[in-house]
Amino acid sequence: MNTTIGIDLGGTKIKAVAIDEGGNTLYQCSYPTNDGDDKVWKDAIFDTVYEIKNKIHCSDAVIGISAPGLPNAHNSAIAFMPGRLQGLENFVWSDFLGNTTYVLNDAISAMMAEARFGAARYRKNVIMITLGTGVGGAILIDGKPYQGSFNKAGHIGHIVIDSTGERDIIGIPGSLEDAIGNCTIEKRSYGKYKSTQQLVEDYRKGDSFAAEVWLTSVKKLAIGIASLTNVLSPEMIIFGGGITSAGNDLFDPLEKYLSYYEWRTNGNRAEIAKARFEEMAGAIGVACFAMEQAGTNH
Repeated sequence: MNTTIGIDLGGTKIKAVAIDEGGNTLYQCSYPTNDGDDKVWKDAIFDTVYEIKNKIHCSDAVIGISAPGLPNAHNSAIAFMPGRLQGLENFVWSDFLGNTTYVLNDAISAMMAEARFGAARYRKNVIMITLGTGVGGAILIDGKPYQGSFNKAGHIGHIVIDSTGERDIIGIPGSLEDAIGNCTIEKRSYGKYKSTQQLVEDYRKGDSFAAEVWLTSVKKLAIGIASLTNVLSPEMIIFGGGITSAGNDLFDPLEKYLSYYEWRTNGNRAEIAKARFEEMAGAIGVACFAMEQAGTNH
């Protein structure tokens, strides 16, 4: 039976899992990343892989690494990740770990978990959007993760919602990320709220200012989604990330706005779903990706 190890390298945690070809978890663990010293977190990943190999009694397992940034053309390393995890760019994990290792963007990894064993199982054309500090995304086309030329596809947070808005971190004006990401909540609320969670709590209490800020953001999210459906025509859109903890206070107004803006030919519409996998999504998803890549290359 094929066994694959998936490692999700995040800014605060390293999460790891071993799965079999049926998606069953054989072992999982997590450790602090200790970002700031790349030798520390690289050694932590090496030790984690060694630990898992001993636990599952498999010395030649294929490995997947999920990480922020853009992978290179061969998915052997992260080619572009400025500002965080110094030492990650162009680091070839196969050489370091001594096993065949495939590297994938963390948002696409989360999508892979949903596509193979989660909310999008048996679906072919899906968009995933992660709502948290920023807005991330991933695209599934004909059952396969779409990375695009330069492996840049899926950066849904950087589509334009307002052409007159300020430029975001990549230079795009009025981006979806700035419209709803937690990174701009203080600015959008004129300093009243430090987090989207606080905003939603006041929205639930009937606060009119909170309602205006929150519903404006959800409306812009709906406009962005409706635009994406015209380009990609997905059968499902999956939402993950911390902001989805708003539950019906997110999904009910989102559905209402989508009924205004989504072009629903012959009554067809994109189904809205919440991601099933949470903390271990990246590790599980990249393990799936590595397993499939290994199968393709043999």
